[in-house]
Amino acid sequence: MKTEPIPQRIAQFLRSCVSSPLNAALTAALIVLVIWTLPDLLRWLVSDAVWTGNSGRDCAGHDGACWIFIQARTDQLLYGSYPAAERWRLGVAALVGSAAIATVASSYRRLRVSTSALMLIAAAIAIGLLMVGGAFRLRYVPTTLWGGVLLTIIIATWTIVTALPLGLMLALARRSGLPVISAIAATFIDLVRSMPLLGLLFLMIVMFPLFVPPGFETDKLMRALIAFTIFNAASFAEVFRGGLQSIPDDQIEGGLSLGLRRWRVTALVVVPQAIAVSVPALVNICIAIVKETTVVLILGLFDFIGVLQAGTADPEWLMAESVRTTAYVFAAFVYWAICFALSRYSLTLERGLPGGAQARQIRPMV
Repeated sequence: MKTEPIPQRIAQFLRSCVSSPLNAALTAALIVLVIWTLPDLLRWLVSDAVWTGNSGRDCAGHDGACWIFIQARTDQLLYGSYPAAERWRLGVAALVGSAAIATVASSYRRLRVSTSALMLIAAAIAIGLLMVGGAFRLRYVPTTLWGGVLLTIIIATWTIVTALPLGLMLALARRSGLPVISAIAATFIDLVRSMPLLGLLFLMIVMFPLFVPPGFETDKLMRALIAFTIFNAASFAEVFRGGLQSIPDDQIEGGLSLGLRRWRVTALVVVPQAIAVSVPALVNICIAIVKETTVVLILGLFDFIGVLQAGTADPEWLMAESVRTTAYVFAAFVYWAICFALSRYSLTLERGLPGGAQARQIRPMV
């Protein structure tokens, strides 16, 4: 799909702003609102803000943002309590994960599914060894020390990577011709979707230890990750089910007429088209997952929001009234940046798919 030049797209957007009386009125109202609020906002963010200092005393009596609070908490916001001497392992783990994802994403047409899966599994094991340690002379770092943006990224990435394939398998099972498998999948999906995430988290944290043998210990973070996977897999399954139902039957009949078995028709003809149709809804769920990570605070896990809240409760910063507002404004900007990047990536992914997001125009992978 050929994209238009940026100047042409800007010109089209400007014309759409005044294309009708209603659009022109809304545009004028938005301009007035920006002119009314922007000067005060910039004054609070920049000119009246406190940029230098060491504690809340430097921000006391100032009406602007207290950015020295963010500067003082930068390490905790990024890494939590992860030991400073071991943080090089996080950089290596990020490189390994980025390289594996980039390789699979750029070569998905040339690599077999099994090869891509093995590559991602090997990368996940390497990342786990680097972050946890305890082997190859790496110092053991318990998950109780993980926090900040690090913990947010771990929860979101784990959930997306594990819940997506599980959701696809559940959707295929629900549409199975075997009544027992279809009924089991439908019951599981409906049961999980009827539960709030918070309730499922409490079940995994509080009730799970009651059903395991005495002496069997499980990590709290791992139980939370499993709960996130189960909860979001059910949502992904319903999105995939809608995508599968949008594929016309003649696509399946055409694959069968070529002599392909039904499972190959599903894997090579139906699933690729269903995924392409489902991309916008899938990205919406991924964005929701990033925002859902904040609920782990009630489990005693300090993610990005948890570190900010703990910092604002520090007596050293209580005397500055603008610290709490600064913390939440900064958090809003960070989450907006992450979610906006995901939404833009979604548009890029849709344009990169054969035929765009129109399932009926996508060529089967046979």
